[in-house]
Amino acid sequence: MSDILDSIRKTVVPIHKEGYVFIVIALVATILLGSLWSPLFWIGGILTVWVCYFFRDPPRVTPVRDGLVVSPADGRVSLITTAIPPVELDLPPEPMTRISVFMNVFDCHVNRSPVAGRITQILYTPGLFLNAELDKASDDNERNALVIDTGRVKIGVVQIAGLVARRIVSFVKTGDALTTGERFGLIRFGSRLDIYVPLSTQVLVGLGQTAIAGETVLADLDAKAPGRQFRAG
Repeated sequence: MSDILDSIRKTVVPIHKEGYVFIVIALVATILLGSLWSPLFWIGGILTVWVCYFFRDPPRVTPVRDGLVVSPADGRVSLITTAIPPVELDLPPEPMTRISVFMNVFDCHVNRSPVAGRITQILYTPGLFLNAELDKASDDNERNALVIDTGRVKIGVVQIAGLVARRIVSFVKTGDALTTGERFGLIRFGSRLDIYVPLSTQVLVGLGQTAIAGETVLADLDAKAPGRQFRAG
């Protein structure tokens, strides 16, 4: 019996607490609408299941080694380019490598730190809700920017709201220390993450590749460093 329960626990994906209120709202709406017209109950039930799925927060196994930059988001690598970091990051106005990961409404939206370090800057900027896949979304959309100081370099991470996203949630504050793969926020209902790293960084992913937050290695700050180690969490 204990083996069965253990298998169930490993199969059922945890739901982040930020999703509880939306799940309750969906359930209540399903019951009320279903009492008016039975087909609406089934439609509401499907939407409720989707809300649970959206706010899932599965454990991840993070590769741990100084210099590795892991994906802060589940999604598709939509852009790899050279760009000047946004002014709100307060980084030198010099070109950096920008890796963008686009999250659709079916991806897990819990965001994880790409590196270990201390947060030196957090700045929320109101803006538009353009399609997050557009390049100009980096400048025009609502966003929340973080700078993480690894002790060697400063990395920029920007949460960008998308076409249907209406809320960026941050779990951290300036001065907090993060470990690689640690949860730092989420974006509700479709969005994008931009990661800014030095030009000397070796990019290890390709356009269109599917990334997993806290697991997929996007880049290596020091490609000559020794092999990786892993940590579950």
